[in-house]
Amino acid sequence: LPFYIRGKKHIKWGKNFTSGVNVRIDVFPQKENISRYLLEIGENVEINDYVHIGVIEKIQIGNNVLIASKVFISDHNHGNYSNNINSSPLVPPSERELISSPVIIEDNVWIGENVSILPGVYIEKGSIIGANSVVSKNIPPYCIAVGNPAKPIKKYNFENSLWEKI
Repeated sequence: LPFYIRGKKHIKWGKNFTSGVNVRIDVFPQKENISRYLLEIGENVEINDYVHIGVIEKIQIGNNVLIASKVFISDHNHGNYSNNINSSPLVPPSERELISSPVIIEDNVWIGENVSILPGVYIEKGSIIGANSVVSKNIPPYCIAVGNPAKPIKKYNFENSLWEKI
């Protein structure tokens, strides 16, 4: 403790969940007829200090996921900044429409210190996200991804049991 939760009734917790201090979870449904659980946390998930998870549509965290400290995971933005519809910079950010896209983190993923995971990202099983990375695109299974934006630099080779450069 302290541990901050808003929207607890929209969270499904798996067994053996552990967390560090000052974890902040905000779950605010924005759409009607959505599933009851917007944040699903699998079994044996460990979230460390000062992690912030913000959900308005869907974030799913698989089993055996390790999340280091100071990680930010969000399925939404204040405004739209891509495609042909863009939010005006003349509108205050807090008044811009919330735009969302689900985030999926599969089983056995390790997310390093100070990582940001942005809306619409799918991190597949067994992957590692290096410290200080910004994940803005999908990460394939069994990869090590680093940087801003995060890109896979290694992939696990099951034939020789080695992480090999891509």
